[in-house]
Amino acid sequence: MIDHILTLLIFFPALAAMLGFVVTKDSMRAYGIAVAFIEFALSLCLWYAYDPMVSGMQFMESMPLIPQFGVNYLLGVDGISLFIIILSTFFTLIGIASLTETRRIKDLIITLLFLEMTMVGVFAALDAIVFYVFWELSLVPMLYIIGAWGGPLRIYASIKFFLYTFTGSLIMLVGMLFMAYLYFQATGMWSFSILEWYRVMVPYANEFNEVWWMGNYQIWLFLAFFIGFAIKVPMFPFHTWLPYAHGQAPTIGSVILAAILLKMGTYAFVRFSLPLFPDASVLFMFPIAIIAIIMIIYTAMVAYAQEDIKQVVAYSSVSHMGVIILGTFALNVEGVSGSVFLMLAHGVVSGALFLLVGVIYDRRHTKLMSEFGGLASVMPRYATIFGIMMMASVGLPLTINFVGEFLSLLGFYQQSHALTLTAGVAIIVGAIYMLTAYKKAFFGPVTNEANKNLKDLNKTELVGLIPLTIVAIWLGVYPKPVLEPINNSVEGVIQLMHDKAQSPEAKARIPDLSGNEGTISMQEAH
Repeated sequence: MIDHILTLLIFFPALAAMLGFVVTKDSMRAYGIAVAFIEFALSLCLWYAYDPMVSGMQFMESMPLIPQFGVNYLLGVDGISLFIIILSTFFTLIGIASLTETRRIKDLIITLLFLEMTMVGVFAALDAIVFYVFWELSLVPMLYIIGAWGGPLRIYASIKFFLYTFTGSLIMLVGMLFMAYLYFQATGMWSFSILEWYRVMVPYANEFNEVWWMGNYQIWLFLAFFIGFAIKVPMFPFHTWLPYAHGQAPTIGSVILAAILLKMGTYAFVRFSLPLFPDASVLFMFPIAIIAIIMIIYTAMVAYAQEDIKQVVAYSSVSHMGVIILGTFALNVEGVSGSVFLMLAHGVVSGALFLLVGVIYDRRHTKLMSEFGGLASVMPRYATIFGIMMMASVGLPLTINFVGEFLSLLGFYQQSHALTLTAGVAIIVGAIYMLTAYKKAFFGPVTNEANKNLKDLNKTELVGLIPLTIVAIWLGVYPKPVLEPINNSVEGVIQLMHDKAQSPEAKARIPDLSGNEGTISMQEAH
């Protein structure tokens, strides 16, 4: 089974979803939980069998699909993708187990299982076309979830979500086709294997001249991939679809969107953009860092101005994605490892916060903070877990976000002291709006009669929230089991970037890890 465990992880949920059509409505919830639990257990088996000391791909599977054009069913995982796959299966299980939706529950669970297939497929695919197929297919279940179970503006939100991400994906596809053509020019063979693409030196001109922009394929390809990934993250100014999607999506839609789907964009930067286009990555490092800092500051200020607590969490999600982007484009082991770890941390914390917002919405059918106040005395268990996750969100030491944010900022500090300081100060704004939101909703007297008899968290809700709270604290206190495999794989990516870099600036910015184990001399330090 371990030889084909990735295929099993991808297609088991889809097969179970098709069988779900013959399951009765009354049994569908238990069936969905059972399927999601088996899938999660399989992902843990993947982690158990994974060798953390190996930096390259493991559990690889290959089968020709369109051999004349080099399209193959090629799968594999490394430390970068392993834990995002586990996060995907974990949140699908948590999401189905925590479902409070009663409308067309059977359709919703079937849709979630199909969505799980596409998510695992994206993170396991090593062929660009297979990656693209799963990437695009993930839009359909989420479009359906927002459009069928969302709020009053659900149709507008779902169409905006689809059009934004689909447009970016088409531009990315053009880049993929041209990358395959460059590989064909270099080798005489077609291939869409990402690992084979890593061997190609994409043309890059070191000096400015009249044809600098025309012949610089690396820059144009970087931009083509960047647009597709930036919309998915979403980066400023492509972020406008996200608040609508979160605001109108049902709780489970917001949870999966924040925890997993946004990570597709940041993961793709590490899998495609950095190793394929190292010189362009260095060239655009500071412009992208400035955009990331704008994301952190601008969306944090917008979050502070919100009256709807779900919109506060939604904008804070975009703000924290800015820190992930900053770490990714630090282009060193500390920064990229921190950004990958922060992808997991952001998934756990933001997913939990959307679940918590869903809890209070189910009871009061409003998300306006002005409708609450004094909830800590009425719902102490709810207030405690919300408080822990809020502290994790603002990066309190010994919580999961702190590890990722610290490493991301540490990595970028090696590239620019001033920008890192600006980003660090901007994160403080996050603490301000989260603490302000918590104060409005949970402290003070209970002024609204409708809040006086609210029920605290029930068993079903605790089943979903307690594991997330444990993970948020456990990986904040002891991140080594996750961070070590990530770090080893990131070292391989950084070394590949250094070896492929063509410009002197890129050689200087991207550390050479061969033989020096990531250390620098005193001369280099000064």
